[in-house]
Amino acid sequence: METHNQENRVGMVACKWDCGKDKVIEIASKAKKIGKDDPRKVVHSMKVGSALTLVSLLYYFTPLYDGFGEAGMWAILTVVVVFEFTVGGTLSKSLNRGFATLVAAALGVGAEYLAGLSGEKGEPILRAIFVFVIATAATFIRFFPNVKSRYDYGVLIFILTFSLVAVSGFRVTLIIQLAHQRLATILIGGAACMLISIFVCPVWAGQDLHNLVAGNIANLAAFLDGFGGEFFSFPGNEGTEFGSHDQEDKSFLIAYKSVLNSKATEESLANFAWWEPGHGRFRFRQPWKQYLKIGVLARECAGQIDALSRCIKNSKPKVASEIHKKIQKPCTTMSIELGKGLKELSCAIKDMKFPSSAVETFIQNSKAASDDLKNILEVCLQSKHDLQEIMQLLMVASALTDIFKSVEKLLLPVHQLAQKARFEKAKSPDKQQQLIHAGIVNPNDEGGDRVVIDIYSVANDSSEKKSSSNAEI
Repeated sequence: METHNQENRVGMVACKWDCGKDKVIEIASKAKKIGKDDPRKVVHSMKVGSALTLVSLLYYFTPLYDGFGEAGMWAILTVVVVFEFTVGGTLSKSLNRGFATLVAAALGVGAEYLAGLSGEKGEPILRAIFVFVIATAATFIRFFPNVKSRYDYGVLIFILTFSLVAVSGFRVTLIIQLAHQRLATILIGGAACMLISIFVCPVWAGQDLHNLVAGNIANLAAFLDGFGGEFFSFPGNEGTEFGSHDQEDKSFLIAYKSVLNSKATEESLANFAWWEPGHGRFRFRQPWKQYLKIGVLARECAGQIDALSRCIKNSKPKVASEIHKKIQKPCTTMSIELGKGLKELSCAIKDMKFPSSAVETFIQNSKAASDDLKNILEVCLQSKHDLQEIMQLLMVASALTDIFKSVEKLLLPVHQLAQKARFEKAKSPDKQQQLIHAGIVNPNDEGGDRVVIDIYSVANDSSEKKSSSNAEI
């Protein structure tokens, strides 16, 4: 009996060991995948560890500890709280925390002084009034949209710091020294975060926003490029002549869904990018709001593509009918041309260049295909085709038309972004210079019947080449 129980215990221990081992392997594989997908996250983790180690010196070294005392812990707390993944996020929280602490500490010391003038009985009452008024006003200010988007964290720290200074001053005698130490350590922690974030493998929110918007438009283009081959692929007619996608790879059919859920990420990146200094090809005060406008239109287009995707699932027959064969060419031409236009816009944004004139050509080709599709459907409505089938195809045509309108609306904001952000303009081909000859007759100082004629060759680029010759008259 004892042997049996012992075997059961050994079996349970072995089972738990195997489960724990599998769990560790699973966590390790997830960590490896995260690091492989974005190596910047590994670097960011090391940057945070370096910043914490650096500010810990305030506690480790006796001379520094004698100067800051227990307030050195505020530097460590600041690093943990304000160090974000992007430079803009770190600058946003560091500057908000620094200025909020400075202003709140100054007001707290002022409240301490005024409360001390009211006497022993009136001091706690006056302190309570100050805390109530300041906290109420600051909390209400947090509801302002502009404050909520950029300075909410700073206002929160302001309320916290002012309350701590104003209330603790009632029991602590050296309130000014305490406020000075906390402010100094917070500034040290924030400065360490900002310097490491900017100069050690920086991750720019503006760059991420730029790439995200360009990538979203590319995902929309990928769906439209492969739509024809997917909707009109039937046995014996796979539609491989339409579109450039591998029909075995269906990832393009769901790539657009990431665009539908990108609003929060875009707004967060734009908010952080607002704080960032100029870097690379991005100027200070880059028109980040213009990226948000493009993102809104891209999501609108993604919504229309989602409707078209449902049409693929609900309207696609198993066998190609006569009407399907008729609309195959205009539908695929329309989607492919729209995909080319979106791809051109995506490349223009990514490379920071003005969109080429080819985009308008793609739009015009798509419009011509849309007119052909409309004419074909009108003819089919007048004939004896299956009405239900025609209605399903009308839904496809309507979705394609809505996508066409969305893509057309994208042109203007992309051009506006190119102008505001000073994208590189396409170089015009060199024109052959045309020379214009002009002459000036000058009298000869030596007298006689001779004059000097100066002949100029003027090029069309406003440069002048001068030659002179003498002629006898």
